[in-house]
Amino acid sequence: QVQLVESGGGSVQAGGSLRLSCAASGISFSSYYMGWFRQAPGKEREFVAQMALSDRGTLYGDFVNGRFTISRDNAKNTVYLQMDALVPEDTAVYYCAAAPFLTRRATDYKSWGQGTQVTVSS
Repeated sequence: QVQLVESGGGSVQAGGSLRLSCAASGISFSSYYMGWFRQAPGKEREFVAQMALSDRGTLYGDFVNGRFTISRDNAKNTVYLQMDALVPEDTAVYYCAAAPFLTRRATDYKSWGQGTQVTVSS
């Protein structure tokens, strides 16, 4: 059974940083393109970032503007999202997900975590 478990969310002031982690089990982690999405109240789920296999390429949402960095450690079956220069508009539930190829579309992702809340105050 596939499990994706996010951690590292919390509350931070504008300008601060957070590092999200997503631990995977039940899948061949190194064979999946791992991504992050977010969903704010009343809004659609939004693509944040995705990393290809073994660091072979990354995608970022247009709003990221160099503030976030996705990385992965295949030995630990974990994907990370380093978020810097956070702004209140980044407040959302952040989800980890696994896809069989590089894609921004949520419907292409096969497995999802439960999410972790990120709250940025001004």
